[in-house]
Amino acid sequence: MVRLSTIYLWGGPVGRSVGFLYPGYSAEDDYPVIEAALGDVALPVVHTLMREDAHRVDALLDIGGADVLAEGAAALRGLGVDAAVWACTSGSFVFGWEGAEAQVAGVTVEAGVPASSTSFAFVHAARHLGLARVAVAATYPADVAERFAAFLGHAGIEVVALSSRGIVTAAEVGTLGRDAVLEFVTANDHPDADAILVPDTALHTVAWLDELDAAAGKPVLTANQVSVWEGLRLAGETRPRSGLGRLFAA
Repeated sequence: MVRLSTIYLWGGPVGRSVGFLYPGYSAEDDYPVIEAALGDVALPVVHTLMREDAHRVDALLDIGGADVLAEGAAALRGLGVDAAVWACTSGSFVFGWEGAEAQVAGVTVEAGVPASSTSFAFVHAARHLGLARVAVAATYPADVAERFAAFLGHAGIEVVALSSRGIVTAAEVGTLGRDAVLEFVTANDHPDADAILVPDTALHTVAWLDELDAAAGKPVLTANQVSVWEGLRLAGETRPRSGLGRLFAA
């Protein structure tokens, strides 16, 4: 089953609508936060089935299964969104490049609109900012984090430093607050990195995007941030925005 989150509309005329397929419940409240900051778009979230909350390869392959995404994408079609994003990094890159492309193709068909995933959003955001070398601060176990590095490598993005916090469940990741996030991200920078990538949509980050950039002294790209940016890009909404990190300002 899928479940639709409340669609938060924070005043003013609403233009584009970007729908997100989000597995389970952990940091989905990042989306109304960023919707409020944007002010003129709708960001409805459909919660997709998560049979097991685990950053483990077999569980992630199930979370991102074609049947699960098809049901969620059909719900987004009913909402009349302009674009759709599978908002799960690990549940997309774990399939490899071609498997992640197949996921996106399936969502596109079922939702009836242009679609992408958070894994591809990181690649497109990095290219948009001209990033060649990055540090990755991953909350996942090491074996899962290594698959993200391989995904980036396929796109020609060099990972000069890869760290993993080793957290197994999205629920636990979602409990990390501002201080823990800032400390984790800045502690896992590398002097040769053009930016720091933080690839987990279960991690709250969007309330602190400018603060993260300032603390690191370079762009910090986070999963929920790039997911929204990617969706707006697909929907043709590409105006620079303030208060949401260097990615949105570019």
